[in-house]
Amino acid sequence: MRKTHGLLRNGSILTINQVLTKMIEASHLRIIQALDKNGTLTEAANALCLSQSALSHQIRYLEKKMGIKLWQKEGRNIRLTQSGELLLQTAHKVLPILAQTEDTLKAYATGLQGRLRIGVECYPCYEWLTSVIDQFVQQMPDVDLDIVNKFKFSGLEGLLNHHIDILMTPERVRKEQINYTTLVEYELVLVTSIHHSLAKSDYVQPEYLSKETLYTFPVARERLDILTHFLLPAHFEPKKLQEIESLEIMLKMTELQRGVCVLPKWLADSNNTNKRLKTIAIGPDGMHRKLYLAMRETDMEVPYIHKFIEKGQKAADF
Repeated sequence: MRKTHGLLRNGSILTINQVLTKMIEASHLRIIQALDKNGTLTEAANALCLSQSALSHQIRYLEKKMGIKLWQKEGRNIRLTQSGELLLQTAHKVLPILAQTEDTLKAYATGLQGRLRIGVECYPCYEWLTSVIDQFVQQMPDVDLDIVNKFKFSGLEGLLNHHIDILMTPERVRKEQINYTTLVEYELVLVTSIHHSLAKSDYVQPEYLSKETLYTFPVARERLDILTHFLLPAHFEPKKLQEIESLEIMLKMTELQRGVCVLPKWLADSNNTNKRLKTIAIGPDGMHRKLYLAMRETDMEVPYIHKFIEKGQKAADF
């Protein structure tokens, strides 16, 4: 007899979709699997922690509901019909998926699994972020990570619109539904070659930079603290602003006295192993900033987000 992909019913064929519309439950699939594995009604009932009469009742109910015969007795043993064999194939496919889904949902509930999308508005922070991600992934291997640094809108809008889950930003914009956690406080410094004329200064004044080429990362002018909080209020601008995406190239050009740059002190110090660069305070009191992690208030209790913040704060000991 030619095999079909449906269940026989009064000489006609029931498709899988027709069968599923009759509401096969996971318990039915477990029953058919237990019957096949154990071979007898008694052993199948024991495996399912049911009485033999309860199992027989459920099988009769399912057969009546489907209008088909699923099994036949051969002495003490049970033999599945063609319809029962097809249902068994479905059980082998569906039950592992259900089990995996249940495990995943439990993991979500306990914070062991999920997806964390991190938005970054602090361009120099990638080196720090790399070490945090390494530690985080080791402890939370089942949490998927996405890093987003280019937004169609602002990072805050991405957070509010659920495009990201955490925003790393130096700006704190008060907004309902958004919570800010201070990650670290740091100092921005001017970086020059040790042979630059400014290298002998204890700190720089705004006018000192009016004749300098200032290297910056490719961010909007309004996000450059050296401009908005230091130069422009004093009515000065650098001779030239030049964007460089690579930190390594930026520092090399600075070392060659082609220009100067402004970086967090921890980042400048960690990349000055050859001692050819000098860090100088910006203004007599220095320029001190904070880096924040912003998140939606509704996500504050998500365990793996808490874990990321915890790792981030420990790693941010600049």
